[in-house]
Amino acid sequence: MAWYAYCITEQHAFSTNGAHARRPYTIPGMTGIAGSAVFAYPSGDFAVIASEYERTGALDQTSVLEHARVVSECFRNTTVLPFKFGTVFDSDEALRRAVRANRKAFTESVARLKGKSEMHLKVVVHSLSARDLLPDATLPLAAGSEYLCKLREIASRDRERQSKARAVSVQVHKLFSPLEEEVSCKKVDSGGLLIDIAHLIDSKTVEKYQNRYSAATRQLKDCRVAISGPWPPYHFTPGKLRTVGSNS
Repeated sequence: MAWYAYCITEQHAFSTNGAHARRPYTIPGMTGIAGSAVFAYPSGDFAVIASEYERTGALDQTSVLEHARVVSECFRNTTVLPFKFGTVFDSDEALRRAVRANRKAFTESVARLKGKSEMHLKVVVHSLSARDLLPDATLPLAAGSEYLCKLREIASRDRERQSKARAVSVQVHKLFSPLEEEVSCKKVDSGGLLIDIAHLIDSKTVEKYQNRYSAATRQLKDCRVAISGPWPPYHFTPGKLRTVGSNS
């Protein structure tokens, strides 16, 4: 039997009598992809939250939402280590082997993420300068002085953007004081920047974190700020925990 995996949790979070189960058991009131039943597949102190799965059709956008919903529902009860969307273990043995092989990493990650939540900030930095409103230079096909001039222009604009993104990121970090953060940045069509920031915080401080939003909108000049969360700690689970021992 193949299993579609949503996340790893501590087994006691879904145990009805506090004892460690030996066989998969259903989680009442929870449905997974395509309305399937959701099981806790036990392995020592952990349980893989999964649904029985047949590779008969492609996973679609609805499946993405169903995957996220299951992870979020588990997150309300316990610490979760989310799997990448589309993670499938082809057999019971493949699932058990993945947990056994990574038990130490799972234990360390659960301890590190216990009582933690992820918050998202999207910061749109409006145009950096009049020059930045211009389209990016296009490199000529042939090498030569024009090629080198365009190359220097592109590099100069990239340095401007990176410098501005770093300055904004530092300011955001001081405002919100997260435990950990993940930052990505890209140019938007308007000529500005979109800085996508994930913050790991103590779940008890979510309200305090949200209250800092007003201060952020005042202090981050020429920026538009959007906040969301709390979410499961997607950005702070090591990548190897999401895909090891499985086929996606």
